[in-house]
Amino acid sequence: MQGEVAAWRRHLHENPELLFDVYETAEFVAEKLTSFGCDVVETGIGRTGVVAIIKGNRGDGPVVGFRADMDALPIYETSGKEWASKTPGKMHACGHDGHTAMLLGAAKYLAETRNFRGSVAVIFQPAEEGGGGGREMVEDGMMETFGISQVYGMHNHPGIPVGHFATRKGSVMAAADEFEILVHGRGGHAAQPHKTIDPVLVSSHIVIALQAIASREVDPLQSVVVTVATVHGGEASNVIPNTVKLTGTVRTLLPETRDYAERRLNEVANGIAASFAARVDVHYRRGYPVTFNHPHETEFALGVMRRISGERAVEGEIAPMMGAEDFSYMLEARPGSFVFIGNGDSANLHHSAYDFNDEAIPYGISYWVTLAETALAA
Repeated sequence: MQGEVAAWRRHLHENPELLFDVYETAEFVAEKLTSFGCDVVETGIGRTGVVAIIKGNRGDGPVVGFRADMDALPIYETSGKEWASKTPGKMHACGHDGHTAMLLGAAKYLAETRNFRGSVAVIFQPAEEGGGGGREMVEDGMMETFGISQVYGMHNHPGIPVGHFATRKGSVMAAADEFEILVHGRGGHAAQPHKTIDPVLVSSHIVIALQAIASREVDPLQSVVVTVATVHGGEASNVIPNTVKLTGTVRTLLPETRDYAERRLNEVANGIAASFAARVDVHYRRGYPVTFNHPHETEFALGVMRRISGERAVEGEIAPMMGAEDFSYMLEARPGSFVFIGNGDSANLHHSAYDFNDEAIPYGISYWVTLAETALAA
């Protein structure tokens, strides 16, 4: 099936769409699923998501969900591939085209063979790249509507050889939160700083002090990242501004660390500001939660991966990653596991030269098919 599925993948790569605006992609997916003879094909789940049900021929049983993401990124592509994006400023720089194509390939195979009991729900999700499409699908009642009892996800990973897999039990990807700190001072002439409350100086102290959350307040074995990524304030070299805006991100792997970091960020910013007679407005927005792999389902997934690629090609204790993934919402709703499949020696994710490796397609399809036939064995 590799050639056929690779052609689907390259078509999707040429025609990237962003966030929830994946109308052409969702239509392509729904048409394929219908042509395969899936028993149910539902569109508009979580705005533009697609879910199809494939019933096995071995009798009644549970429903297991497999998820792929469909959206691209706002990046100008520089891969130079024949199938490079036809839309300037948009590209599949994270491999969601490959994820979608592999799950379509698995759906076609499973619809033809149906060598399992119960049902498989194939889930095609919009807006993974910051839009929270996974949350939208869950809140739309997807799990209850289709009776999904377990859910599994897969993502490609540059640097892991093709044919290899990796995952871990517990926290595998981080929670991702954003913050904005507005520092209010009193502007004035840069030659008369004593007549001002300098928000640039205050902001500098806040930036430095926030680093103590990770380096001096949280157990080094409980990962936390606090990054101030932008600093905006002032327009002239001889004018002290009234305000400075800081923005950044907080990444954590445990709920209690997340709570602590949020509380301390507020306390540190307010405390530093008060010490300079300034004030701050802190806006903290929680993003994707921790992607937490359930132990039993992850052990099961590891067994499936070993059947496909062998013991030496499967890493069962990969280090947690501080990137985020909104499959986390589905794992909060149902037990399951999120795994990585090797993309070989490619450009990194979110890079303008990245391209999904079509040599990984047979391994990805085999994972989904074997997972279905094993989890739903008669």
